[in-house]
Amino acid sequence: MKQVYSQISSVAPKPFVKWAGGKRQLIPILNENLSKSFGTYFEPFLGGGALLFHILTERKGQKCSISDLNSDLVLTYTTIRDRIDELISSLKNHEKNYHKDSKSYYYSVRESNPRSEIEKTSRLLFMNRTCFNGLYRVNSKGKFNVPLGRYTNPNIVNEKNLRSVSSILQSSKVAIKCRDFESVLRDAKKGDLVYFDPPYQPVSDTANFTSYTNKNFTYEDLNRLADLCLKLDSRGCNVLLSNSDSKEVADVFSGKSWKIKKIHANRSINSNSKKRTGHFELLIKNY
Repeated sequence: MKQVYSQISSVAPKPFVKWAGGKRQLIPILNENLSKSFGTYFEPFLGGGALLFHILTERKGQKCSISDLNSDLVLTYTTIRDRIDELISSLKNHEKNYHKDSKSYYYSVRESNPRSEIEKTSRLLFMNRTCFNGLYRVNSKGKFNVPLGRYTNPNIVNEKNLRSVSSILQSSKVAIKCRDFESVLRDAKKGDLVYFDPPYQPVSDTANFTSYTNKNFTYEDLNRLADLCLKLDSRGCNVLLSNSDSKEVADVFSGKSWKIKKIHANRSINSNSKKRTGHFELLIKNY
């Protein structure tokens, strides 16, 4: 079994969920903007973890502390790490039932509220693979509310990548927590790198999408984040932050500690494909 496992997990790990604001397409730019050396890597808005997987692949033995306020997402990371065989078995069951009657099965799973960690995790991954546009969104009651997507043959199990992710999380020094972003201040010390990729500030009245949890990321939260970044800066931490190309963001990071760079980025999950291109966002750092 170990031989099969090592062959399957030899592919480079990549994000196992499609997440609004995911950073896979920006990895080359983010990599150029990492500090040359750092202690522990912190990522308090984890999401799909594109930069985390890049760092773990490129820097063997890198110590990381990752967290998110979405408890279902955090559970998914720990389940993939600790119980991969059971999870894959559950996903294969979803796949089999989906192909019998995709519509009725999708909505029955969407309405379900499983208790076990395995079933909760496989439900999230199944919904993410089969829902409209791969969009993770919950309403104010925390209920997943995205309709069925139009897919001929979605890759529901994606076993090679899941085993690769499990393998690298098991073999690395990665602490995974469910907590608010401010908690990073308790642990980060001089020389550490903290990457913030929060839900973006809207650039227009209709562009407000912050529903990864049932709590919106507000302008007050942005100011709380800016204050935290200043505290980390005064402690000697390397701080890197992604956000939208908006006046609010530029204003709260207008102090002398911050270097702001405008970068080109596409939007991978806008429902209108013509609106996915031609966007800019800001990359802000203190080093």
